Amino acid sequence: MSDQLEILKKLRELTGAGISDCKNALKASGDDLEKAVIELRKKGLATAEKKASNNTKEGIIEDYVHHDSKLGILIELNCETDFVAKTDEFKSLAKELAMQIAIDDPLYICKEDVPEEAIEKEKQIYVEQLEKENKPKDIIEKILLGKIEGFYKTACLLEMPYMRDSKLTVKDLVNETIGKLKENIRIRRFARYKIGEE
Repeated sequence: MSDQLEILKKLRELTGAGISDCKNALKASGDDLEKAVIELRKKGLATAEKKASNNTKEGIIEDYVHHDSKLGILIELNCETDFVAKTDEFKSLAKELAMQIAIDDPLYICKEDVPEEAIEKEKQIYVEQLEKENKPKDIIEKILLGKIEGFYKTACLLEMPYMRDSKLTVKDLVNETIGKLKENIRIRRFARYKIGEE
């Protein structure tokens, strides 16, 4: 019995999910901790998909200033209600996102924000590189898809590997928080300021 309580406690620490959700996930996974974590992540993703169309008119503006005061971030993170905007989980997510922006310097929030001309420019660079290597056309097309996905992972905040766990993306982190808080969450905008940069 104490083993089950230990696993339950550990699962809550790892995911931040509620007791009943943790119990259900453990039951569904036969008390396998790793499988239960995956189960809860899937549930978070399902909740995120359901909530995606909900309006996000509330939220907070979070800041992060690097210890040397030469780098600063402002981010607007939106949710559905003022109640959720005031929760520690929501504020913690905003702080994590601001730190991620400080570290990785994304150009866009998501794939949809990338202008078509920026994608075409990237494709042109990759095609020229691959043609120099005398790759066949059909192979170039396949490699190109992978290269563009790689570009999204370096340019788009939501596609980036999460700084504390590279098995997760930033989108996974946001979706998990949506699952926990049961509200749609949207990164509205951000600004990154670095001394000496235009």
